[in-house]
Amino acid sequence: MEPPSNDRPGIDVKRVSAWLEREIPGCRGPFAFRRIVGGRSNMTFEVRDGSGRKMVLRRPPLGEVLESAHDVRREHRILRALGPTGVPVPDALAICTEAEVNGAPFYVMGFAEGAILRDEAAAAAAFAPDDRVAVADSLIESLCDLHRLDPDSVGLGDLSRRDDYIARQLRRWHRQYKASNVGDLPEIREAHRLLSERVPVQRRVAIVHGDFRIDNVVLATDATVAAVLDWELCTLGDPLADLGLLLLSWVEPGEDTGFMLTGTPTLAPGFPTRDHLVARYSEWSGADLAEIDYYVAFGSWKLACIAAGILARAVDPSADVDGGERQKLAEQMLLLARLALERLQVG
Repeated sequence: MEPPSNDRPGIDVKRVSAWLEREIPGCRGPFAFRRIVGGRSNMTFEVRDGSGRKMVLRRPPLGEVLESAHDVRREHRILRALGPTGVPVPDALAICTEAEVNGAPFYVMGFAEGAILRDEAAAAAAFAPDDRVAVADSLIESLCDLHRLDPDSVGLGDLSRRDDYIARQLRRWHRQYKASNVGDLPEIREAHRLLSERVPVQRRVAIVHGDFRIDNVVLATDATVAAVLDWELCTLGDPLADLGLLLLSWVEPGEDTGFMLTGTPTLAPGFPTRDHLVARYSEWSGADLAEIDYYVAFGSWKLACIAAGILARAVDPSADVDGGERQKLAEQMLLLARLALERLQVG
């Protein structure tokens, strides 16, 4: 993957600017590009055109990436399919598949106005404590709206296989963990064994976001979800995997948060408990949540494998993760694997 031909990492300003004017109606330069930080997935840039119109550009990380990861073509397709539904997503504006324009494929989507809660300070600045239950309820409502969709009716019926979702995910992430070459962690190996032995019966098929967390949505001022972001892990399968991952990231006051790869906005006063989220999801979806601990454990193990991939990229000076974070990432990978084992012992 060739790097951009100027000194702005991730953006060839001249070529991308020409492409924007050609492909997006009404866009006129000069364009300003600003890196949006906060995640460790695809690179995200805020784009402003000469009139002040804001858009968002997404492209793969610089350097080597694992096979099948960071597929922006697929992500753009999902946004286009979900746009006409009730699931809040940014507008999919255009996609560039010619790597010579910017060193890699990229797409551009509309800019969703609102707050992204990456930490407690952001939560405190955006919403009063009395509004934070409404935020949680809107998250669950958006998740239920997604899981109610018929994949065929929205044009995503061929997005992936539908059956054996957890088993497929276990194979995929275990393969990518081994490809990361960060060592053989006994805790990851044992959690993988137990998860593989205890896969629940898949009772439903739904569009699964794959990384549904409070910091992956834009929240409007009325405490509702304005847009769900970061669809690169979206597929078809068992919807309870989304709920399990949300519960894992929904930390409560007094809990150890050392495993968190992201911030901890839900520690701000006023956010409800995980039990509240489970009750709302059960009420609005009708799903049987008796085995939810398994899905939380699976989410924790999956994040341990993702941490291994980030750790592998951290040694590359051109990557989006500073090499100084390597030790912290290694510790988080271990903590996530241990959390998975703890959940499996409880469940």
